[in-house]
Amino acid sequence: MTRNGEMNGSAALAGLLILGIGAAPAYGAPDWAAKGTTIEKCAGVAKAGKNDCGTSAHDCAGKAAKDDDPDEWVYVPSGVCEKLAGAKVKETKTVE
Repeated sequence: MTRNGEMNGSAALAGLLILGIGAAPAYGAPDWAAKGTTIEKCAGVAKAGKNDCGTSAHDCAGKAAKDDDPDEWVYVPSGVCEKLAGAKVKETKTVE
């Protein structure tokens, strides 16, 4: 903060990082995915309430209504999705 009580940019950024806001990895990748690794959106294997992000039915993680819904997905390391029964790779990307 400045002497007159106003917050400067560095203090504001530090506050956000302390709160965990803005600390998400690039492209919304999961915490376990290290920079440079390849991950997949794997559909059809998420448990109810354990999906990683939105679908056409909702906009948030954790809102899957039933197990193994073919539209719900979770991030997995590249190559894992093809090994799971009922799973389908929706997208593959490298974490930046």
